[in-house]
Amino acid sequence: MAFGLTKHELHAWKQRVKRGEIAFLTHFWLDDRFPHARSVTKVGCCDLDALTQWGDKYGLKKEWIHEREEGFPHFDLLGDIQYDILHKEGLDDHISRFLKSK
Repeated sequence: MAFGLTKHELHAWKQRVKRGEIAFLTHFWLDDRFPHARSVTKVGCCDLDALTQWGDKYGLKKEWIHEREEGFPHFDLLGDIQYDILHKEGLDDHISRFLKSK
């Protein structure tokens, strides 16, 4: 279950993804499969080559890209990987808003 984001934030993320930008969307998230995770960051881009190359920088595999019918391919980042990538990308506002401080 996703929560903690506005319709405007979701719409803006989708527009950036459609334009071929690497776009970040972090929100609170609860899923029984991942009891340690309280948030997720979706990193999307409609250009699969660009998204794959971006993921390569962080050791993310192409087969981890979620491709669904809605047309917003993305990686899901959780836990320490999420924190590390957000920090390296300079997205400390995502960290302070959605993650515990490390």
